[in-house]
Amino acid sequence: QRNQRPSRRRQEIHHQDMYGGGGRYSSHRSRRKMKGKKASKVVLTTPAAHKRVVRVDQTMSVGELGKVMGVKAADLIRKLMELGVMATITQQLDFATIELIAPEFNFEAKNVAFDESELLSGPAVETTEVEEDPNAQLRAPVVTIMGHVDHGKTTLLDRIRAANVAEGEAGGITQHIGAYKVTTESGPVVFLDTPGHAAFSAMRARGASVTDLIVLVVAADDGVMPQTIESINHAKAANVPMIVAVNKCDKVGVNTDRIRQELSGHEVIPEEWGGDTMFVNISALRGDGVDELLENLALQAEVLDLKASAKKPAYGRVVEARVDKGRGPVVTVLVQEGTLKKGDYMLVGQNYGRVRLMTDHLGKAIKEAGPSTPIELAGLNGVPAAGEEFYLVKNERDAKRIVSNRETKAREATKPASILPTDPWNTTIKKYQNIIIKADVSGSLEAIKASIEALSTEEVEVKVISSGIGQITESDITLAQASEATVLAFNVSGDSKAKRAAEKAEITLTKHSIIYELLDYVKDLMSGLLEPEIIEERLGKVQVRQVFHIQRIGSIAGSFVLDGKVVRNAHARVVRDGDQVYEGKIVTLKRFKDDVREVSSGYECGIAIEGYRDVQEGDMLEVIEYKEIRRRIDDEARL
Repeated sequence: QRNQRPSRRRQEIHHQDMYGGGGRYSSHRSRRKMKGKKASKVVLTTPAAHKRVVRVDQTMSVGELGKVMGVKAADLIRKLMELGVMATITQQLDFATIELIAPEFNFEAKNVAFDESELLSGPAVETTEVEEDPNAQLRAPVVTIMGHVDHGKTTLLDRIRAANVAEGEAGGITQHIGAYKVTTESGPVVFLDTPGHAAFSAMRARGASVTDLIVLVVAADDGVMPQTIESINHAKAANVPMIVAVNKCDKVGVNTDRIRQELSGHEVIPEEWGGDTMFVNISALRGDGVDELLENLALQAEVLDLKASAKKPAYGRVVEARVDKGRGPVVTVLVQEGTLKKGDYMLVGQNYGRVRLMTDHLGKAIKEAGPSTPIELAGLNGVPAAGEEFYLVKNERDAKRIVSNRETKAREATKPASILPTDPWNTTIKKYQNIIIKADVSGSLEAIKASIEALSTEEVEVKVISSGIGQITESDITLAQASEATVLAFNVSGDSKAKRAAEKAEITLTKHSIIYELLDYVKDLMSGLLEPEIIEERLGKVQVRQVFHIQRIGSIAGSFVLDGKVVRNAHARVVRDGDQVYEGKIVTLKRFKDDVREVSSGYECGIAIEGYRDVQEGDMLEVIEYKEIRRRIDDEARL
């Protein structure tokens, strides 16, 4: 009997003992116990005193906050309204708001969000001012050369550093920011050469943000131009001292006082006129006045008393970045504080890595770089955006934690807002031009992307659906085919697979080396999407003198052409007693019994208007023709 199978009742009792209930016997017993008892209500429990802390990681919804504090959402919303905060149960509250509302329910708010400053090394997490640092020493001034395109900025820099960069630039204009350290009789000076074309406004703004002094180059034979004014505004916004170099003074007939007069209208007053701005007349081509300019730069730097400590962890900004076939991401940075060493772990935006190669502006390998030193380095895992700050971290693990946190914040910031459309009836019809951009360096990519997106109008919007550094790849072509996008290449080309894929998909790869030519190409693409402009051209005026009714044709207006001409397939407006009663297409035009294409002034003709049979004697016909004019995206049409 012991080996026999246990009974069903014994199995259910065993199941109950093992799993806490179950089976028909337990259910009967439960019903007997519950008989005569009322159902208990759900009670909100209040946490113990030692647990009355709300831990907040960046944000928390009203509903989540209510659950943590054991407070009904309605009571929480009511209290928020009393404090002037309108919120719904799903609305996210920031830490400041939670810190304000929590004490109302006897809670304390504690911010437990990830603080990346605890892992960073550098001035961003230090409170000591540079002037108070006993290790601070005089450093080389960082000078940015600005001005309008073709006013001689790069030629001036060539003269200073005895090199020739201008010949290597496409179209004779600078497409990138160059950083150079030059040794002069007055000491070392770091120069930043920024492009002068309007499309590189963001790059010039970035140059002003890292510079100590600005040299504004103005051509004496050209005068103050749009980018000249823009450079002045950047200098004022950054509160950076400025020296004006009036260039091309070697040309015959130039008037340097005219330049001073024009700049005075923009609140740039020369010292000799009672202002505070140094003006130096130069010829970058011949070298006239360049030594005087360098002396003035040294004098200004001495007045500014520029200092930095080389004993701090390195900190600075990205000047330029690109992808090199052999070295991967290559970044040009300007060390502004501390000393950067080979082997340091670096964090730049959402990129990180260990510095495994450093070279100076001449291409010479170096092991460390102090304040006011432009260098080129390799070792990052990606291409950062130009203008990004770089910091040092202790190890790769800390760098990954910070990058992961920044990526999370970036994703949350790009989530679409839940708002009502501004055009609920969808009365506005907009067309889209999708663009994929690949460029050689990040600075150019940034400027091109901003310039292209600024071309959008109320009718055509340009969408940059993808952008990146390096060659065009097969995946770029696949994306272009799927999204009906145009692929634009700036100083790069496509690899062999990309070219074969583009040929197969019948996608044209357009390569450009000058930015304004690229922008003109995008304008042409956008212009092709614009609805043509319809204009009305008056051809002639006709008087109806007799009406004939012809079978299978309808009413024929026997008419006399008073002026101009009548053309078959043109439009005619029927005017009766001064009012327009109809407009239609001239489908029949006859001279006697012959069909003709047109009838000139002073002749009689027969006219039939499509869909109209009520023509009467005495009616006047205004003959018009509609023409389609292709429209073009221009500067005035931009948003």
